[in-house]
Amino acid sequence: MPKTSKTNKKAEPETLKALPETTSAEVAASEAGKGEATVSESARELVSPEMVHLIVFKLGTEEYAIRIDQVKEVTVTPEITRMPRTPDFVKGVANIRGDIIAIIDLARRFNIRPDTAADGVNTSYTLVVETDTYSIGVDVREVPQSLNLPLTKIDKTPSFLQDVSVSENFIEGIAKTDNRLIIVLDMHKILTHEEVNQLPNL
Repeated sequence: MPKTSKTNKKAEPETLKALPETTSAEVAASEAGKGEATVSESARELVSPEMVHLIVFKLGTEEYAIRIDQVKEVTVTPEITRMPRTPDFVKGVANIRGDIIAIIDLARRFNIRPDTAADGVNTSYTLVVETDTYSIGVDVREVPQSLNLPLTKIDKTPSFLQDVSVSENFIEGIAKTDNRLIIVLDMHKILTHEEVNQLPNL
């Protein structure tokens, strides 16, 4: 009998060492199950997945998204003034709340064929994006939508889909929700250094 008691005392720390990432909810479930390593479904539900807030918009017929922390504001696109000697995807500059920023056409930047169903639409919307070195406006033809979903719903981009012409890939991943596939962009990597240097210096 004393040998059995001694063996149990040694086994307990070995079990805890085997679960270094165990949460408090899992520990409680383990104690309730008399030392079992499995976790009940109710205990798992106590640990909420990390959520991601996205701004979703269309380019052509496909859906794209930007994390909301990369978007300063969304506004109806004001009058755009064209600028010479800029990349073809730069539509020009616009005055947004006193700031003059470059307005870019991501569909043209990605060589995406425009959606003909949107022809005749006069109102477009601008997503104002700020980075450490520049601010740009992304012009989209439909009202952007807000979407919250768990981080686990965003899959890493397959390597064969990465744009080899850009030094740092700007596709963060692909979100899956309600039978929809949404391409999530990292706007801080959307332009190359050369393209940033070609933006209107305002």
